[in-house]
Amino acid sequence: MNSRAPHRLTQVLNVSLLAFLLLAAHVSRSDAQEKSVPQFKEGEAQIVEGFKNPKDWITHDLWVETDFDSDQDGTPDRMHVSVTRQKQTETEGLKVPVVYVTSPYFAGVSSTSKEFMWDPNHELGEVPPERNNPPQITTKTQRPFISQSHHRAWVPRGFAVVHSCSPGTGLSQGCPTVGGINESLAPKAVVDWLCGRAKGYTTPDGSDEVLADWCTGKVGMTGTSYNGTLPIAAATTGVEGLEAIIPIAPNTSYYHYYRANGLVRHPGGYMGEDIDVLYNFIHSGDPEKREHCDCEIRDKEMANNQDRLTGDYNDFWAGRDYANALDHYKAATLMAHGFNDWNVMPSHTIRIHEKLKEKGVPLQTYLHQGGHRGYVPMKLMNRWFTRYLHGIENDVEKDAKAWVVREDARPQNPTPYADYPNPDAAPVLLELGKGGVTTGSLEIAGNTKSQAEETLVDDVQFSGKQLAQSAESKNRLLYATPALKESVHLSGTSTLKIKLASNKPAANLSVWLVSLPFSDSSKLNDNIITRGWADPQNNVSMTESAPLEPGKFYELSFELEPDDQVIPAGQKIGLMIFSSDRDFTLWPDSGTELTVDLSGTKLEIPVVGGPAAFGKAVSN
Repeated sequence: MNSRAPHRLTQVLNVSLLAFLLLAAHVSRSDAQEKSVPQFKEGEAQIVEGFKNPKDWITHDLWVETDFDSDQDGTPDRMHVSVTRQKQTETEGLKVPVVYVTSPYFAGVSSTSKEFMWDPNHELGEVPPERNNPPQITTKTQRPFISQSHHRAWVPRGFAVVHSCSPGTGLSQGCPTVGGINESLAPKAVVDWLCGRAKGYTTPDGSDEVLADWCTGKVGMTGTSYNGTLPIAAATTGVEGLEAIIPIAPNTSYYHYYRANGLVRHPGGYMGEDIDVLYNFIHSGDPEKREHCDCEIRDKEMANNQDRLTGDYNDFWAGRDYANALDHYKAATLMAHGFNDWNVMPSHTIRIHEKLKEKGVPLQTYLHQGGHRGYVPMKLMNRWFTRYLHGIENDVEKDAKAWVVREDARPQNPTPYADYPNPDAAPVLLELGKGGVTTGSLEIAGNTKSQAEETLVDDVQFSGKQLAQSAESKNRLLYATPALKESVHLSGTSTLKIKLASNKPAANLSVWLVSLPFSDSSKLNDNIITRGWADPQNNVSMTESAPLEPGKFYELSFELEPDDQVIPAGQKIGLMIFSSDRDFTLWPDSGTELTVDLSGTKLEIPVVGGPAAFGKAVSN
């Protein structure tokens, strides 16, 4: 044998080993490069190539067990849940945070025909006419359609998306309660499941469990209108793992949705709606449970407590007011609302905004000039969820506390505020001068010399627009500033203190703050600045009304809806006082007379720059 053979063999083996190691290293590096993980740039989660293709997403349904039994069948209610996540959560052990949306609407809704609403055409304080219930919603035995918009927005950016149906809707068990405690505890249970603390099952009544072992334990919630209400409901439970929410146009108090300062008031666009009507609208759950739910919730609890007779605030309404349930609230909150939302009015967001500021909860608010819609710039939402769900330090805490879209600006280009209201806003107190049947004066307090008692006659056949456009009308009182020499920026909440008498024991009171002349423009900002309503019978207490003594003067004070608006030079700011508002209040017979004592009536408006700025704008 050749003496060099062993040496040559060793060389060959070493070369082979080296080649193997290099190949292994290359393969390892290739695997690492191909592995899809969330990516971030400038504090925002980016679209990841490996997450983009919907064909690769994993989708599955399950039922999460709650700790309540709202349909009283002896077993805990289970909520139907739909999951959409990246394939890498299955193939590569990827763990991701969750964007979660819950709703009573996913399985369909009932009719909004006027024949199923309350008839507003009746006298105040009288028992309203009987109302017809709509046909039952056709039950879908298969999985209800779930919105896809959140999938497209968030899954490619490294979030899983979870949807669930509210109690008593779709394939979720239980009864709908429209603001009852089960609507807070249901999403809590889903968050608990995502964090490994609650059980999920493959069927509504089976025992095969489903785990969320792909979830990081960080959950965010979002949604619009009712779907924006439910993140706040969940946050009031203080559930661990619910790190951040983005509620858009949320209803934060069902009393303030259906009532205003003791007055029965309907949400814009749904004349005659009340909480029992909304119950019918969403009740798409198990047909076998409907009779029980209808009897216990709609026909007993709601019928006995919603109180369309007086409109007073009571325990039923207090239990559906999330401002009363913030003790355990800690989720970072980005709220959004339109100043011209006359369905879920902007006070719903502002009232919670103020309370969360007091609690020191991480908070931002996005406010626009539109109506009841759900747009929020993706950049704001992305930064919010990236910070609190992915844990990326992007200094979102140092961003503006409030964002306000100016009248002609694009929604994507809001103006940053240090806070809302604008910190430079200060109250300006105005007095009314006689002549309201045509147009009286609206002047800085102390300057008005001609005050008197002035009377209007209620007639609901005239709309607010018609009254505001009339050069003269006995059916309203109108007071206006001089034409503005400079624009006036209002930011915050106006308050009316009014002294009035009625010739009847009950009366509606409606107030509009308007920009004059009141044109036929369709732009939301051109005419109505803000609105407010109140029941003079509740002049002492929101919880207890008392009939008015005809001819006796009463004093009451109430807030109008919050606003942020620039009234341009050349316009006048007008205060219109009238009785029944055709689009929002009940419709009593015409003829009720309201007499306003101008000397006891004052309007406080929030002006950026305060009295000095306002005085300059109205100076001769």
